[in-house]
Amino acid sequence: VQLQASGGGLAQAGGSLRLSCAVSGSIFRINDMGWFRQAPGKQRDLVASITNIGNTNYADSVKGRFTISRDNAKRTVYLQMNSLKPEDTAVYYCNVRAPDWSSYWGQGTLVTVSS
Repeated sequence: VQLQASGGGLAQAGGSLRLSCAVSGSIFRINDMGWFRQAPGKQRDLVASITNIGNTNYADSVKGRFTISRDNAKRTVYLQMNSLKPEDTAVYYCNVRAPDWSSYWGQGTLVTVSS
């Protein structure tokens, strides 16, 4: 199973970026899909997640600014990030979980927000 993340880059504070993560390989069904982030010297934390029926969960720090969505036919999860802040700077990782609780990670994409 491979996860290919894209869409990271440099943005100014107040700007927007959209991350995508496409899943390929032998995974019959995907339950939860999510985005995590890890800033330098910090642990990896959940940013947002979405279940296979569309229920979403967000970290308090991104509520109202980020939106997670998924396209099950394309096996892709998205993260629309608006009103970006310098503290959003991190490496963003996508994650998917199969019904047997196996978990897969993407390679990470760097998001840098300048003030």
